[in-house]
Amino acid sequence: MPHIIIEHSNNLPIATQQLIEHVHQATEQTNLFDNSTIKTRAQSYEHVKLQAGKSGFIHIQAHLIAGRSEEQKQLLSDTLFGALEELLDSDWLLSVHPYDLLPQLYRKN
Repeated sequence: MPHIIIEHSNNLPIATQQLIEHVHQATEQTNLFDNSTIKTRAQSYEHVKLQAGKSGFIHIQAHLIAGRSEEQKQLLSDTLFGALEELLDSDWLLSVHPYDLLPQLYRKN
């Protein structure tokens, strides 16, 4: 854990794999997780409507097992947002949201 899910418009100015690697490394750098448990993936959207002046969007969902403190989630959110700002200019709509997963409901093999 965590699952880092990057949603983005399909007009990225960088390779998708480069975005995945950059975000994954930023997640590792928080030292909040065992690095072997971090999973990062991306989903592209062809059809989007954005506010005027924005070229595209990237939204990161960070799915975490419940129990992290608000400060830990804030560190993750700030770190991931900063990683996006390193890659993209202000023409891009950027957002990050950590989500708690309930351990009694979450299943995996």
